[in-house]
This record gives sequence, C-alpha cells and structure tokens, in this order.
Amino acid sequence: QVQLVESGGGLVQPGGSLRLSCAASGSGFSISVMGWYRQAPGKQRESVASMTRGGNTNYVDSVKGRFTISRDNAKNTVYLQMNSLKPEDTAVYYCNADIVRPGTTYFTRYWGQGTQVTVSS
Repeated sequence: QVQLVESGGGLVQPGGSLRLSCAASGSGFSISVMGWYRQAPGKQRESVASMTRGGNTNYVDSVKGRFTISRDNAKNTVYLQMNSLKPEDTAVYYCNADIVRPGTTYFTRYWGQGTQVTVSS
C-alpha cells in the first residue's frame, strides 16, 4: 500500500516563505512524476508544479520564479519551496505521485492528504 504524507503548511505573511514536503511510503514500486496541486475555496484544483524522475520540471505561470520543486528519489520525497508568497497562494496543497509497479507500463496516481497554506497579514 502506498501512502503519501505531507508536512510543512501553515500561516505566513505576504512575502514570506514555506517549504512543503511529501514522502511516499511503501515498497515494490517506482515513481515517475511527483508534483503539487492546490485548491483554493470555490476554485478548481490546479497543478502548481511537477517533476519527472529525471529532473524535468513544469510550473504554472503564476508561481514561476517564486516556487521551486525538487525531489529525492532515494527517499521517494518531493519538496516545494515557496518564496515571495502572496495572498492568492492561499489554498490546500496536495502532493501527487505517479506509481509504476514492476512489469507494467501504466501508472496509478496517489494523493497526499493535503496541507493548508494561508498567506495573510
């Protein structure tokens, strides 16, 4: 069974920084893409950043230059460093991991439980 456990959310003032972490537990699998989504009240969930196992990254335009995604493949962990935070970054942040089982070519997407990020003075 795969579980994703997130940490690092909280309340921060505008212009501040937070670092989110998400660790995948379990065995017998590899992870292709890991990433972060967010969902603000009354809005659809959107992809914030993603990273392939080989290190290719993708960001939504609104966070480019402010957020940095990274991952430690040995620890099955993905991070999101968020700098210059704005009130509009307030949302529940969810990590995801695309799990591939040996002998298969398809993935199953797993989700973390979500962590609240609130940017407010």
